[in-house]
Amino acid sequence: MRRSVWRQPGFALLWAGEGTSQLGAQLAGIAMPIIAVTMLRATDAEMGYLNAAQTAAFLIVGLPAGAWLDRMRKRHVMIAADLVRAAAVAVIPLLAILGHLEIWHLVVVGAIVGIATVFFDVGYQSFVPVLVDDDHVGDANGVLEATAQTMRLGGPAVAGGLLGLLAAPVVLLANVAGFLVSALALSGIRDGEVVRPKHEHRNLFVEIGEGIRFVAGNDLLRRVVATVALSNLGSFIVYTLLPIAILRILGIDAFLFGVIMSVGAIGGLAGSLLATRIARAIGEGPAITWSTVVFAASASLLPLSVLVPDAAVVLLMVGEAIFGFTVLVFNIVQVTARQRLCPKPLLGRMNASIRTVVWGVMPIGALVAGGLGTALGTVEAMWIGVAVGALAIPPFLLSRFRTMRALPTRLADAQEQPAEVASDDAAR
Repeated sequence: MRRSVWRQPGFALLWAGEGTSQLGAQLAGIAMPIIAVTMLRATDAEMGYLNAAQTAAFLIVGLPAGAWLDRMRKRHVMIAADLVRAAAVAVIPLLAILGHLEIWHLVVVGAIVGIATVFFDVGYQSFVPVLVDDDHVGDANGVLEATAQTMRLGGPAVAGGLLGLLAAPVVLLANVAGFLVSALALSGIRDGEVVRPKHEHRNLFVEIGEGIRFVAGNDLLRRVVATVALSNLGSFIVYTLLPIAILRILGIDAFLFGVIMSVGAIGGLAGSLLATRIARAIGEGPAITWSTVVFAASASLLPLSVLVPDAAVVLLMVGEAIFGFTVLVFNIVQVTARQRLCPKPLLGRMNASIRTVVWGVMPIGALVAGGLGTALGTVEAMWIGVAVGALAIPPFLLSRFRTMRALPTRLADAQEQPAEVASDDAAR
């Protein structure tokens, strides 16, 4: 099955570009909070502003991005987004070398990169079904997620090692290189995407509305949105403050910080490799439902580690590994179900509509984290984030989908149905 995925024209280049881009992004993901916390002495509130800036773009341009992408060649948009991100990130080491780097510079760069990432990510999820056959979409997602998790595994550890030798801003140059290599790889793909002629373009807001109505009118997609949004809101409260808890409260050094984050990626890598097998073994509905329960519970180990400092590193590693594993199982199963269910002309708008909500809560979570951390304390705010994340459990646990071996592939089957019909579907 995997070999046939590699035979899909252009898939190897997409994989190569994504891999290098992900590695660079993981280096930046470790270097940026270290720059903020250790070099610039960022407060809880400033960490909230930084994380909000990096994710607010989906609230601002998420919906129109989907409609625009459905009018354009997705590969071209992704290349442009890579180049913009490379240029923006390159500013940080330059300012650091000149001795002028301040926290607001990180916020501005984070916002620019965030906007470009909106276009790249919406285009990326919509490009996979264009590039590969329908029968291979699930396997393609598995390969790409496995690669992403491999980079999440190696990236933080590499970053920790580099930070022992180089200043954190200099490490960001690897992020710049990753974006440039990704753009180069994407430029070599020859896809057969057909873009609608300009005379077929309708009012932008009409097209945006179609994407929103498609998601809002579909019971399965509504539950996916509710689950991911609540999970992201809670986890972003926790993860916005986690660098302060690890680096400042527990006094863990930059290298070990990177190692801890790598352990989370080990779980994610295992989840990405096993997600399809798990879904086939127990069913797609149970895989989504029980992965949600476990990743919501595992988040509690992160603030608990601060209360048990002697076991902090172990608790952090176990929590990260379990969280990473179950989140990837959930993501691969639900993204594949979405891609199968949605008509290709609506893919960009569907993904943008979903991501506007599920990513749009992230800046809210970051700002809430900053406010709660300032008012109540870092650890107390993290516990509130854990409680919010637990609200992600009911949407699938209390639904007819939790027992389905195969999630619907036809629109009519994904709509809300009477209880007796739901029972029949579940039995099948």
